[in-house]
Amino acid sequence: MFGMLPLLGMFSLATFIGSLIAVPWLIGRMPSDYFLTHWQKVDARHRRHPVVALMILVVRNGFGLLLFLAGVAMLFLPGQGLLTMLIGICLMDFPGKRRTLDRLVNIPSLQRGLNWIRRKQGKGEFVFG
Repeated sequence: MFGMLPLLGMFSLATFIGSLIAVPWLIGRMPSDYFLTHWQKVDARHRRHPVVALMILVVRNGFGLLLFLAGVAMLFLPGQGLLTMLIGICLMDFPGKRRTLDRLVNIPSLQRGLNWIRRKQGKGEFVFG
């Protein structure tokens, strides 16, 4: 049990530093109309060759799930938990994603946080439906 404490401490530090670097970078790479136009891009991605579409699905969902779980951990550990969870959900493809994402981005504090990060990077604010 006591051998796990240093590992948990290192995991906490790694997720904190990782979220400070990765989350703003990913938010800055998203187009300002992402939450309005993302659905057309998902449809186009699904029309690709089945093998390519499956590979993209597996990689995106794997990375998205990793970010989502890290965000859940950051709710209890230091880090940007809600923003990391949102980025993870944005990367994944699953039934009900659109409804889930619409609910999340309608939280005013989340909108303020996303746009604050974009302003710090000199990018235009997100446009929400």
